[in-house]
Amino acid sequence: MPLQQRMVVAGLSAGAARAIQGTVASGLTAAGSTQATALALGADTNDFTTVGSGTGAILPPMSAGDEVFVFNGGANALLVYPPVGGTINALAANAGYSIATATPSCFVICINATTFRACQSA
Repeated sequence: MPLQQRMVVAGLSAGAARAIQGTVASGLTAAGSTQATALALGADTNDFTTVGSGTGAILPPMSAGDEVFVFNGGANALLVYPPVGGTINALAANAGYSIATATPSCFVICINATTFRACQSA
């Protein structure tokens, strides 16, 4: 992804450059112990610093090709839930995908409204 400054220099408005670049949320705290009570993600890049045992976040509604990045900087595994009725990788519908502390970076890509693929760092 190009830097916003380069896009503005190339002639895009600052607002258009920010929309292309995406939004960032940092210092996030995981919440809840179920899909219904997990923290709702609202940014394209999500940086968690506090993750209690069994807590998580839920992906926003997405369109095919959309991508969300999640970083787990907390002390425990982070559960990332799909939108209601969705699946991540080969998990059951509505099941949380675990992002470990040892491999904390994860991209989640939307295939369609209910199918998501997660790619975690090694």
